[in-house]
Amino acid sequence: MDIKLQCENAVKELITLAKLKKGDIVVVGCSTSEVVGSKIGTNSDPDAAKYIFDGIYSVLKQNGIYLAVQCCEHLNRAIVTEREALPNAEIVNAIPQKKAGGSLATVAYNSFENPILVEEIKADAGLDIGDTFIGMHLKKVAVPVRLNVKQIGEAHLTCARVRPKFVGGSRAVYNEELL
Repeated sequence: MDIKLQCENAVKELITLAKLKKGDIVVVGCSTSEVVGSKIGTNSDPDAAKYIFDGIYSVLKQNGIYLAVQCCEHLNRAIVTEREALPNAEIVNAIPQKKAGGSLATVAYNSFENPILVEEIKADAGLDIGDTFIGMHLKKVAVPVRLNVKQIGEAHLTCARVRPKFVGGSRAVYNEELL
């Protein structure tokens, strides 16, 4: 199966299982090195990044969901997204590059109509392609989501959604629709 199709299938399944809705934000961390079968951080691949971006972004956009892409550690895992997703955000000044930000962040920055870079975000769900550790960019409380799609290319895929914190004690009653 090709990378773009794997991404489309994964994000469609994530939208359904995480019950995402218009206006939500999905954060994606991705090692294109891992996708093409290399060790993370060693073989950044802009072509693979373009397939990944196209597969994920097209599905999210159709559903009115925003994409946020995590940069690599060379940009302190900053986030590339569209200004519309975070209209009042405090932006930071950097332009992702293949070796400082990563290929997927670079493709996102160059593809978004009005890209911004922010230090952090609190997303509603996420796809972690190649074990890049996106947890710092998810709202509390993150919950694993098990998809049928287990990898993108050669990279391990893990996903998460968020749910509101449980407050109260043994007498508390919870809204089942928020679980």
